Amino acid sequence: MGILNATPDSFSDGGEFRTPSDAIAQAKRMIVNGADIIDIGGESTRPGAEPVSLQEELDRVLPVIDALKDCGVALSIDTYKAETMCQALRAGVDCVNDIWALRQEGAVGAILESDLDKDKQCGIVLMHMQRDPQTMQFDPEYQDVIAEVKAFLQERASLLEDKGVANNRIAIDPGFGFGKSLEHNLKMLADFDQFSQLGYPVLAGISRKSMLGKLTGRDTNERVAPSVAAAILAADRGARIIRVHDVQETVDSLKLWEAIQG
Repeated sequence: MGILNATPDSFSDGGEFRTPSDAIAQAKRMIVNGADIIDIGGESTRPGAEPVSLQEELDRVLPVIDALKDCGVALSIDTYKAETMCQALRAGVDCVNDIWALRQEGAVGAILESDLDKDKQCGIVLMHMQRDPQTMQFDPEYQDVIAEVKAFLQERASLLEDKGVANNRIAIDPGFGFGKSLEHNLKMLADFDQFSQLGYPVLAGISRKSMLGKLTGRDTNERVAPSVAAAILAADRGARIIRVHDVQETVDSLKLWEAIQG
């Protein structure tokens, strides 16, 4: 899953692909380099990020979706706003990737509304986040981070299944860096295989994150090597989707890992 931030302020590449033409060009590069999914976001969710209006988010993402809807790979919309979900799904995206796990007003309804068209039922990625982007890194606390994240993700997935969403449409994301300390993040990566026990495909989103900077002392754009290493570790522990900025380097490394797996 290639990350496409059509934003001015995302933590790693904010502003690089701010215009639709720049974002579309970057998406095409990621596809050539091996991305299977392009995850389009119009609002930064880095720690401390300020929310943007619905219209601003739509203005950022809809032209990109329209240009890429026939690009040959799946499109995902990275949003928590119900109306953005609805419009993105109508525009042709295949998946909703929500940091709030559909907890915001109307989000579950947006999924169920799209389900009325049986030919357009989307995939859904449910992520764990403690608190919200403005406060999530203010001293996060857990008694048992693995158990608590698993319980939350199971509850959110079960809610969807109870409303008739097939479980093979649901993926889960433990949310590295979203309300977790370095210790919590390392624990989740070390025991990543435990999330697969829930029975859903698991997404690993560790690319260029601050945990890697704390370990290496590297600035955001200098974290390619630890990002790739984290991707391989996650894949080896059962990750089915790897969400990354650096598609070519990650795909090449995964090819070697897959060859070793036989």
